[in-house]
Amino acid sequence: MTKQLYIFSDGELKRKQNTLFFEKSSGEKKYFPIENIEQIHLFGEVTINKKLLDFLAQEGILIHFYNYFGFYEGSFYPKEHYNSGSLILRQAEHYMDTSKRICIARKFVSGAILNAIKVLEYYKTRGIDLENEIKKIEQINESIQHFTTIDELMALEGNTKDIYYRCFNKIINNKDFNFEGRFRKPPMDPINALISYGNSLLYSYVLAEIYKTHLDPRIGFLHTTNFRRFSLNLDVSEIFKPIIVDRMIFAIVNKGMIKSKDFVEEMKGIYLNENGRKIFVEEMDNKMKTTIKHRKLGRSVSYRTLIRMELYKIEKHLLGDEEYTPFITWW
Repeated sequence: MTKQLYIFSDGELKRKQNTLFFEKSSGEKKYFPIENIEQIHLFGEVTINKKLLDFLAQEGILIHFYNYFGFYEGSFYPKEHYNSGSLILRQAEHYMDTSKRICIARKFVSGAILNAIKVLEYYKTRGIDLENEIKKIEQINESIQHFTTIDELMALEGNTKDIYYRCFNKIINNKDFNFEGRFRKPPMDPINALISYGNSLLYSYVLAEIYKTHLDPRIGFLHTTNFRRFSLNLDVSEIFKPIIVDRMIFAIVNKGMIKSKDFVEEMKGIYLNENGRKIFVEEMDNKMKTTIKHRKLGRSVSYRTLIRMELYKIEKHLLGDEEYTPFITWW
């Protein structure tokens, strides 16, 4: 089974023969076998060198870098093994053609909305009064075909999330985690900190799955392609945020796995401290490994596999083989 390597400590990471060697600033040394590692997440101040990058590129291993507060900053994205000039041309064509781009972007927004509804319906069955919010969001989704620009779709998604986020205080059963609405930069309360942190991790996970396909992560459809960042991973993440990040937040808060002591106030914002980040990362990693019985395949697949399957569906759409429909959870 492939695995993630998470490094929270400061130190130096380098290659020693065919093994990864990490020496903490304290002098403690650790070796990590390269076999089955597919991603490395660096949260601490870690020194790396070209020899290590060459080694990781040969093995097709991505490194994700996170800032002082634990938010995703960027990735070392090795040269793709599965590059397809034909598919990249199709991807660019669908981006440049307004009608084709809107068609795909609309699917991402609809997928995100429908999965948000599924999350609310799950908690409604557990006795929480969410009927009015669900109806309002369903009405918004029914109107999505009338929106013909990216700006309109982004506004529609924003309106949906405003209603969706109002449900959080009904779902969260912990007086220490009151949620007044979405504040991103900086996050103004613990729930905002958890949402931002979880979304940030999800972006890196989706990017790693894109690396295993023929798709180019720089060409998105809902999020504008530019010179500074990947955008396709942001698009695909929208579909999975409600069922991966939000559901996990509700679980760890309501079960008392994360507490107010796991946050710190800095730079006029609220952030997870190191212990909080470790708890969250461990649970997120477990979540991504969790398997569910796939209706169509008739076998169990992990959330990570579901993401890759989503990317394969996008490939088929771009090639004209099968129209793309976003993944909607059934549980």
